Amino acid sequence: MAAATPPVCDFGWKAVDFTLPATDGRSRSLADIAGPKGTLVVFICNHCPYVLAVIDRIVRDARELGNLGIGVVAISSNDVAAYPADSFENMAVKAADWGLPFPYLHDEDQSVARAYGAACTPDFFGFNGDLELQYRGRLDASRDKAGPAGLRRDLYEAMAQVAETGRGPADQIPSMGCSIKWKEA
Repeated sequence: MAAATPPVCDFGWKAVDFTLPATDGRSRSLADIAGPKGTLVVFICNHCPYVLAVIDRIVRDARELGNLGIGVVAISSNDVAAYPADSFENMAVKAADWGLPFPYLHDEDQSVARAYGAACTPDFFGFNGDLELQYRGRLDASRDKAGPAGLRRDLYEAMAQVAETGRGPADQIPSMGCSIKWKEA
């Protein structure tokens, strides 16, 4: 398992619209997810050890960010033929097991991951209320094992700043995780 790291934040890049099926049986668009103070789009999957190490922290931060007016969505884009653990059916099981307080969407054709330039799981895209990118950093200093309690909450602090000011922090540390599992061309 080689770790992948996304590029630094391209401040002001506009969120790309999407409509994808959710594990609750409905479809959701970017407009359905967007919060009045910002939107967090998170690329995750079911099997990645980096995601599994911090999913409880992602859920915690999503709940708290929701209280600040930030809408949150998770998207799985992995090739399910090569990685059946990431199937839509298994996504629904994981969404329930993890108690996700946000929609978990399936990007079967990988077009949304490609449009966003998603590189790894987890990969965080934090937008302001105008859907302009303000954060493309890490959750915290955890890697494929959860770091100790009390770590600086990079994602939460950045998105709280976005909710308050519309701008993300100038200094951001990229996320790290498993590469997106792309389909063969």
